[in-house]
Amino acid sequence: MDMIEVKLIADNLDVNSVLRRINEKAGAYVLFLGRVRNHDRGTKVHKLVYEAYLEMAEKEMRRIAEEAINRFGVLDVFIYHRYGALKVGEETFLVVVTSSHRREAFEACSWIVDQVKSRVPIWKVELTDRGAFWVEGNNLKPI
Repeated sequence: MDMIEVKLIADNLDVNSVLRRINEKAGAYVLFLGRVRNHDRGTKVHKLVYEAYLEMAEKEMRRIAEEAINRFGVLDVFIYHRYGALKVGEETFLVVVTSSHRREAFEACSWIVDQVKSRVPIWKVELTDRGAFWVEGNNLKPI
C-alpha cells in the first residue's frame, strides 16, 4: 500500500524506522537528510531554532506529498521536519521517496525539498558569532 506520512517533531529523526516501512513494490528509494552545519555566510553557527505553525505546516507538507505522487508517479513520501533548538550536527529535515525506478525518486525528492523550504510555514533563527538572525531565503534579518 502506498503511504504518505508527514510530521513536525521535536524529537530526533529516526531514519531506520522510516526505511523499515517503505513500500515492497519500490525498486528504489531516495533519502534527503538535512542537518545543522557549523557555518553560514562566513560566520560560525552555534545552533538553529526552528519555529512552525504546526497544523498549517503539516497540512501543506501533505499537499506537497500528494502533488509529488501525482506529478512524479512515486509510491511513498515521508516528510519529517524538526522544530525547537538544534545544535550543530543534529538532523533537521528528512524526506524519503520510494518509486519503482530511481529517476522518479530522485526528481521527486529534490522537488519536495524545494517545495517544503518555500511553502511550509517553518521559520529559522540562526545563532552565530555575530548574533541571532531570522533566516529568510538567502537573507538574514537581525533579531
